[in-house]
Amino acid sequence: MSLLAIGLGWGRAFGAGWGRTFHCKRGIHSLRVKLTLANVVLLALGIVVATAVSVMGMRLYLLDSVDTQLMGTRDSISGSRVTLEQIDSLTAFAALTDRYRHASGESNGNGNTVGSGGSSAGSDSSDTGPTTTGPTTAGPTTSGSTTTGFSNADSLVSDGIFVVVGEKGQAMPVAGFEATAAQRALAAAVADPADLARDDEPHDIRVRDAPYRVTAAHLADGKTVLLATSTDALHDVLGKALKLDLAVGTLLLALLAVLTMFSVSRRMAPLEDMVETSTAIAEGDLTRRVPSSREATLEVEQLRVALNTMLHQVESAYRTRERSAAQLRRFVADASHELRTPLSAIRGYLQLYDKGMLTDPRERRRAWDRMNGEADRMGRLVDELLTLARLDQQPELRLRNVDLSRLVRDAAEDLRIQEPDRPISVAADGAILVRADESGLRQVLGNLVGNVRTHTPADVPVRLGVERADGVVRLCVADMGPGLAREDAARMFDRFFRAGGGAGSGLGLAIVQEVVRAHGGEVSVRTASGEGLAVTVSLPERVVCP
Repeated sequence: MSLLAIGLGWGRAFGAGWGRTFHCKRGIHSLRVKLTLANVVLLALGIVVATAVSVMGMRLYLLDSVDTQLMGTRDSISGSRVTLEQIDSLTAFAALTDRYRHASGESNGNGNTVGSGGSSAGSDSSDTGPTTTGPTTAGPTTSGSTTTGFSNADSLVSDGIFVVVGEKGQAMPVAGFEATAAQRALAAAVADPADLARDDEPHDIRVRDAPYRVTAAHLADGKTVLLATSTDALHDVLGKALKLDLAVGTLLLALLAVLTMFSVSRRMAPLEDMVETSTAIAEGDLTRRVPSSREATLEVEQLRVALNTMLHQVESAYRTRERSAAQLRRFVADASHELRTPLSAIRGYLQLYDKGMLTDPRERRRAWDRMNGEADRMGRLVDELLTLARLDQQPELRLRNVDLSRLVRDAAEDLRIQEPDRPISVAADGAILVRADESGLRQVLGNLVGNVRTHTPADVPVRLGVERADGVVRLCVADMGPGLAREDAARMFDRFFRAGGGAGSGLGLAIVQEVVRAHGGEVSVRTASGEGLAVTVSLPERVVCP
């Protein structure tokens, strides 16, 4: 937790812009904290493993160096085939030389007498006796030939013990000097010197609570020499190396925690933008989108694009639902109004009749005709509402091959009969077949022609035409009437819309659009105020050969 606190403290130093990243309210459940802890834990495991391997390798290397030195000294003693008597002579000679040099004042730069065999670092200062490192010159063999001497004092390291033991393992005097306390302790610690001499590897041992590596060598006369080197310095080196590794590892962990928190925070900034955008949308701002970011990774950018696409669809669906709800409310209001008008008229005439106010037969006939007319109007309105409701439910069309040219000519002929004075032109040469519901297309043509008849003067020319091009059949009904303003043209297919409050139910063109959509087609309008109105129905040319 201390590393986390350090990381949080450093994070605040990066500025107020990043301050929100380290807000304490996220706690341990924050993704950035979990990622940081995961990285720190992984690095900590790596540091522990690396430190353990490093320390173990260093220990093996240093022990190997100590063992090599010990084994070299042992091999030197064994190879020289010296006896205890020769060692006594050499030790006495070395002691005499030391006294002579001390008396002559010849000493080296370290204060040690030149030519001495070195001091026994493991011996007591109160003990007198021979140097524990043994002789430094060659000694004669039992055959009288000259041999090389074993290692000098430096080969036993500064803190070494050299002791000759007897058959029972006791420390033996050398050149008349009794064994020191360290030599006696070493001899007592080794249970079987002969077995140790047969072993090819040094052993760990503790002498007066200090760690040593010990081996043994046989002299030519059967005596055994114990050679031991202290490993205190080795363990000190390993301890210092371990402390250094732990200190460096701790600093690395703290640095990694800070850098990881900072890096993850930058990478997660787009996700925070997504959260803010979602919150704003939940509060009603459907226009908000997740902005792009230079810090976003590929996956985050893909998520941003997908989220924006979803938000666009949600906004579109919401707007569509709002429009549908508004249209439904307007539809119910308009339908109620349209139905109320004829019902009010019928109710009024019935009240007049009930009160006996229609005494004149001609007035009664006129009232009767008006009631029939309003009832017919109400019936047509109900039929149109039922037609729209059926179309809204995706009705099953009775599809078959229909000749649109014939339907256009029939519609033109009906219009001539109803309005003989209106100029009518027809462009429908040859049979043009489409796969459609004939009754639905007749209703489309009837509503378009009825719209012309209702909203234009009787002498305005009308043109009806049908053509085929690029796999599409186009049916056009155009007049040269007053046309529509742009605002009215945009709403002309809305239910119950009547431009200028004119006559009609306002459902005819809405039915046209729904029928055409049910056939997979579309309706387009070209109009302008004073330039007439042209409605074009485009249907896919799908014909089944008989």
